[in-house]
Amino acid sequence: MRILYDYQIFSAQRFGGISRYFVELMRGIEARNEVSYSLDVFGNVNHYLAKGNARDFGFVEKLRKHHRKSHRILDKNRNKVIEQLNNKEVDVFHPTYFDPYFVGHLSKPLVITVHDMTYENFPEFFWSGDPTAYQKRILIARADKIIAISDQTKNDILKHYDVDESRIEVIYHGIDAVTPIHFEEVRDIPAEYILYVGSRNGYKNFSLLVQAFGVLSKRYSNIKLVLAGGPLEIAEKEHLYRNRILDKTIQIAATDEQLNTLYRNALFFVYPSIYEGFGLPILEAFKNRCPILLSNASCFPEIAGEAAAYFEALALDSLIEQMECLLTDTEYRAKLVEKGDEQLKHYKIDSCVEKTIGLYQKLM
Repeated sequence: MRILYDYQIFSAQRFGGISRYFVELMRGIEARNEVSYSLDVFGNVNHYLAKGNARDFGFVEKLRKHHRKSHRILDKNRNKVIEQLNNKEVDVFHPTYFDPYFVGHLSKPLVITVHDMTYENFPEFFWSGDPTAYQKRILIARADKIIAISDQTKNDILKHYDVDESRIEVIYHGIDAVTPIHFEEVRDIPAEYILYVGSRNGYKNFSLLVQAFGVLSKRYSNIKLVLAGGPLEIAEKEHLYRNRILDKTIQIAATDEQLNTLYRNALFFVYPSIYEGFGLPILEAFKNRCPILLSNASCFPEIAGEAAAYFEALALDSLIEQMECLLTDTEYRAKLVEKGDEQLKHYKIDSCVEKTIGLYQKLM
């Protein structure tokens, strides 16, 4: 059985959970005899794909000069996929994102993974010209099987689309909890800090965290807020300034190894989003034995169970209360770490790979 993946996420996303998910699937497939995969990416920009051996992943990272223009790279990628879809050696097609460029050429069983329904639940947070929700609807209607990465995501698919529930299969993300963790020094890391990871878009509820930390920093002047993610924009800096915490906030564009260091040394990790499809940073925090504070929204209670502290998603007072509890109660933080060790056992990457291969086999 041969699975075809496509270029989409690897030509668009340098870092991120979706690209990491597909790379982990391919690594899992490489270790099995009954299944193989095909992937060609012209113009790869992805960190996780490039991290492996180029020959292992079948991608072309260096292009001739006449292929450097983006539209030519896009045409080359699309044509390669369509060519492979006509190849009898390909059994199942699993695109890595939602562009339906291939639909008119599709003769193989189609599997898609829906990572969240953020665009459908919160359209106000996205550019009005963003085609993602439309493209996703096209593929959900066409797919033979839909992988939802949580019950929350499955329920949201059923809420927004008229789709037969039997076509949806919940397969949780996994993480490699066996391979030793690698750490890298982070220069000038604060002695005591709260950690926030990822983008700071509207649904991430970052503004509420800024307000809460602004209150708490008056009581605990030595505590810093560390942001592992992209550079702060001018409006974000102004927001931090108005809450009198700009000088107490540190932004770090961390490597994976540095991120491990940040998790391991943080007082706790806070993930305040009002919606996520799964929340891969939860597993990263568990693996690095970092206490977690989550909003009580969407999939978070499903994924973290009793191994995290929770606050009411839109309630400033609730967030302040729970943050202060974690700041002051070392025993509570230690108990959360112990529970995180147990909760992590439910999310083995081998299980994710095995269930995904099983789904492919059902379509044969």
